[in-house]
Amino acid sequence: MLWHAANAEQEKIYLDVLTKAFADLGYFDKKNAQLLHKFPAEIPERFRALARELVEDKVDVIIAVTEQGAKEVRRATSTIPAVVVLTPDPIRAGLAESLARPGGNFTGLSLMNNDLTGKRLSLMKEVIPNLSRIALLTDIGTASSVPAYVDAAKTAGLSLKSITLTEPDSIDVAFAELARDRFDAAIVFGAMMFNERVRVGSQALANKIPTEVIIAEMAREEGVLFSYGQDFPEFFRKAAIYADWILKGANPANLPIEQPTRFKFVVNMKTARAMGLEFPASMLLLADEIIE
Repeated sequence: MLWHAANAEQEKIYLDVLTKAFADLGYFDKKNAQLLHKFPAEIPERFRALARELVEDKVDVIIAVTEQGAKEVRRATSTIPAVVVLTPDPIRAGLAESLARPGGNFTGLSLMNNDLTGKRLSLMKEVIPNLSRIALLTDIGTASSVPAYVDAAKTAGLSLKSITLTEPDSIDVAFAELARDRFDAAIVFGAMMFNERVRVGSQALANKIPTEVIIAEMAREEGVLFSYGQDFPEFFRKAAIYADWILKGANPANLPIEQPTRFKFVVNMKTARAMGLEFPASMLLLADEIIE
């Protein structure tokens, strides 16, 4: 497993899900299987070095959690089967020829993020009817999704500013700038942003910037307004299933890449009250979870 954070504690939410998913399939670490966990700490050079380590260890299958990690695995090997878990578009990333027939050593799951940009902007417009200026805060690993948001913002008649953050301290600076420049809202996503989800929430609240995220687990932090996105724990459970298929002889070139069929909408009412915002009743009826 090529993760993205610095250690097992930072990855605990999904590492626990993945480990249990393997156990449910009959794979128990240090008993009948060996699970190698590599943590690059969001450092590009470490993604590359750890991908090479996994190849040199001659593992039977590699699970690359993020697109950045998957690209380094692809660079390191064209023969060891690999499963990508979280990538906006595996075809655009060069990991597969098509969703139905990936054609190489990669298969897995697609976040289909770029197809959800319009929906995410429309949800924010429902909460803030006079929405005009919105910021997009991403990290280097998810910058490929920016053009889709730019296009969706133009269609929605919104002014969008994209900011790519390179280190945790830049989160504080970015939110302060958004408040100073009177932005109406922000959409935040990326592996680093997930690691720093407490900081994202506290800065959003301190600067009174209504903030939408794409991961339900981030929406539970005070200061984040709501989330709309995929069921991330389910993605990790399915990644284990893909690995199991491969270990039992399936060829990744012929395993279709799965797209999500269910999206979670989580509303943080505590944050809404703190910011003096109200969710329309119609939105609350659609929520999968409401945090009071």
